[in-house]
Amino acid sequence: MPRSPKPFKKESISVAFVVEKLQSVVGIDIEYANDADAESRLISESSLHRPGLALAGFLELFTFQRLQVLGNTEHRFLEHLSKRKRLDAFVKLLQFDIPCFFLTDNNSLDPILVEKATDAGIPIYTTSLPSIEFTALLGDFLSDQFALQQTVHGALVDVYGIGLLIKGKPGIGKSEIALDLVERGHRLVADDVVVVTRKEESVLMGAGTDIAQHFMEIRGLGLIDVRAMFGVRAIRYQKRVEVVVHLSPWDEEEEYTRLGMVDSFHDIMGVHLPLVKLPITPGKNVTVLCEVIAMNHLLGHYGYNAAEVFADRLSEKIQSKSGGGPDRGIDYFEHDYE
Repeated sequence: MPRSPKPFKKESISVAFVVEKLQSVVGIDIEYANDADAESRLISESSLHRPGLALAGFLELFTFQRLQVLGNTEHRFLEHLSKRKRLDAFVKLLQFDIPCFFLTDNNSLDPILVEKATDAGIPIYTTSLPSIEFTALLGDFLSDQFALQQTVHGALVDVYGIGLLIKGKPGIGKSEIALDLVERGHRLVADDVVVVTRKEESVLMGAGTDIAQHFMEIRGLGLIDVRAMFGVRAIRYQKRVEVVVHLSPWDEEEEYTRLGMVDSFHDIMGVHLPLVKLPITPGKNVTVLCEVIAMNHLLGHYGYNAAEVFADRLSEKIQSKSGGGPDRGIDYFEHDYE
């Protein structure tokens, strides 16, 4: 079985890219306060910084490599300084290789400060959003950009709201099963190549590539466009990966779970996902089984475990069983012979 590619993440992105995406994708109104070159200014981490202490003169722990956000607090501090001290405090920041400044709440800097930043090649942008809202949106965007990612060979389908990642050897029928699930009203996220992004500590988000998104390759048939054929109801652009279904040919020597009392897991970038090993045999309706896997996961999410319920029922029966004849199943049919 081929090994999955190693996880990867971006090393840096430009300030110009961040600003363009904040405007076009996130929808934040941002204005340029100077004409410094934003293409050459690079960002290498997702954390933000409020340089209040740095403006006050404490520069020992100044994380200058981060995007600098100047909110109301920083502006009020600068305003209460004299012009000479204000210029000195701001110029001290410019000796560092700062990516850029974002001014929130429609705040603005003195023209002399903007000129000094321009001479240092540091871009300045303004936005009408309050600092809390802007930093939340910007931080979320940057965390997506620098998140750990890995490409996984398989098909990701939203089944009853559960993201099923269907894996297995090439040619075993992953795409055909995904197509059958779409035909039954479920939604395709990606086929063949799934880009998995780790959000936070235990959340994995899956999506397709820009080129192959919502296209499927069916052996013997060729490429099909799921969105064009089934409509927008049949697709999703992203979905949390919650359960891994591994398909494999039936192997008599392999031990498969019968009761589901032993949990199996599949590791993707340090996140342990529930794993269901599904053997393929002629006549087995794998599509229906995938639906059952999704519904069973939903039941487990709400605290119901069929194996535990059965085990408790069996234990109670053994403890309460006394002498007498064999268990007949039903003691009285109540004249119901259907």
